[in-house]
Amino acid sequence: MAINLSDHEAGAKHKGDYDRDIAALQARLERLQAAHIAHDQRSIILFEGWDAAGKGGIIKRLTAELDPRYFDVWPISAPTPEEKARHFLWRFWNRLPGTREIGVFDRSWYGRVLVERVEGYASEADWRRGYDEINEFEAQLTGSGTHLVKLFVHITQAEQDKRLAERLDDPWKRWKTGPDDYRNRAKRPEYLAALADMFAQTDTRWAPWAVIDGNNKKAARIAALTHIADTLERKVPMTEPKLDPEFAKMANAALGRL
Repeated sequence: MAINLSDHEAGAKHKGDYDRDIAALQARLERLQAAHIAHDQRSIILFEGWDAAGKGGIIKRLTAELDPRYFDVWPISAPTPEEKARHFLWRFWNRLPGTREIGVFDRSWYGRVLVERVEGYASEADWRRGYDEINEFEAQLTGSGTHLVKLFVHITQAEQDKRLAERLDDPWKRWKTGPDDYRNRAKRPEYLAALADMFAQTDTRWAPWAVIDGNNKKAARIAALTHIADTLERKVPMTEPKLDPEFAKMANAALGRL
């Protein structure tokens, strides 16, 4: 089914108890991390979306109860000169999670077919070839046992303007905004065209996209964490790990429980 961003603009409020529901989702995610560790799994959770869409707030709630030793958050910005000298996927290969780890990408390799396309940083031949390169990359990841969850957080122009103004007017939130936000805002039609092509070309069976209506922040957090938990619980073994008999014997002896 084709992805149409206009289908994700209702901005409906979360109908439940937000604090209770977010805590329940964080408990599920904490258990999922334990399952990654116990069963030698690895996952990537990838976020794309408009500036001020709420990706950071979702990631903050996603990782709040996780053990920091077993996950990384990668905020992706412009490539360094060293990274530019190599294939555009090189810098992402170097950030992939290992066994028992979860990698969270705040923006990603999709910059090739979004910002690099719109701003002219990549030639048309390069960004058009990027769709196949990305699909093959993601097929390699999922084919070798990495679980991949891709989310795009969508907000309307009106909602984005409201949030940008709030950041501009709050001295303690100004660090969240800058000239790039406004340059990107001015090119929204070009980004919408690039997004339509991105969804059409990369919403694959092995790496599907999920669009999150970000127009209500709390509802978006619940929707995003629910999708992540639901997806990973289908992919990651959730059986309780068995206790090694020899270790159990040693530990119980030390604890005086034999």
